[in-house]
Amino acid sequence: MITGKTVLGACFHAADESTDPIDTLPPGLLSHVFYAFATIEDGRLTLPPQAPAHLAALAARKRVDPGLRTVLSIGGWGAGGFSDAALTPRSRAAFVEQALALADGFDGLDLDWEFPVSGGPAELTHRPEDRRNVTLLTEQLRHGLGPSRLLVAALPAGRLQTAGPYDPAASYELAAFADVLDFVNLMTYDFGTGFSATATFNAPLAEVAQDPLEADLRRWNNVIGAVDYYERHGVPRDKLVLGVPFYGRGFRVASAGEQAGLYQPQTGTVDVADWRDIKRNLLTDPAWQQHRHPVARSPWLFHPDTRTFVSYEDARSVEERSVFAAGHGLRGVFTWHLAGDDDEHTLLAAMVSPFRPGV
Repeated sequence: MITGKTVLGACFHAADESTDPIDTLPPGLLSHVFYAFATIEDGRLTLPPQAPAHLAALAARKRVDPGLRTVLSIGGWGAGGFSDAALTPRSRAAFVEQALALADGFDGLDLDWEFPVSGGPAELTHRPEDRRNVTLLTEQLRHGLGPSRLLVAALPAGRLQTAGPYDPAASYELAAFADVLDFVNLMTYDFGTGFSATATFNAPLAEVAQDPLEADLRRWNNVIGAVDYYERHGVPRDKLVLGVPFYGRGFRVASAGEQAGLYQPQTGTVDVADWRDIKRNLLTDPAWQQHRHPVARSPWLFHPDTRTFVSYEDARSVEERSVFAAGHGLRGVFTWHLAGDDDEHTLLAAMVSPFRPGV
């Protein structure tokens, strides 16, 4: 049952110049929208060029949907400047001052540093002391925001990142960090990316024994395993908001193998875009074979002529992940990203249905 604490959220990506995802959002469907992203440019926090139109659309949506809370996300994949901003008491104070000013009109802030210490793009500055400094930075943000505004962080789950095998506890003091936050948006997707050696699932629900990933990584490289990992490291389940992807991942493979490309060596990635594109362009094309895995609880597509494997989520698999979140006492669910859904809001409806019966 939904409560005042339950998070049913979606990220609104600033790269989408249209305001349609906000304008057409049914009132009462979501509890939170995360506006992504503000970034650090030459030491200064800045909003994207499209922000004025987006912020006006968000304000208009809140007038017709007064229960909706809007949160400004800072960072994202490829966003730099965090290590320098968190380095000293003076730099942290300057960052907090700018963040609070930029978040005027929002209900809170979402820190999306990908990632302290290691794991993010190699060209970004990383330092060993980032692990402690991100906690200190968050404590100062918490003090500045006060008790009535939200402080959230997006934290990683995928066990293969830029430099190879990755452990979130090497980047964050997880228990202490989470203690400062209202909740954690757990990025339970990107388990299978270009960093993976084989064509695999973007967001498998459970560990698949046939997955050739090393066993000590495979254990955690799935939705259930990631939640278990964070709990074991001191993050309470009622602070975890489960991430659900509304986009796909594609690979070229060396051969079809025995399972229509699944777990075959990949020879390159393929951009397959969002659910709306997959639904319109791939699911309607009989050349794409449709499959579903009984353990990963995810569908996939395979094109035998081009040897292309596509992992994605549909309404059935999205709802299964939300059922897991609701049944295990998690804080809620969120998606990256709002514009990835179709015009009928098929995936959003499936995502919220275990928390909002009858939607």
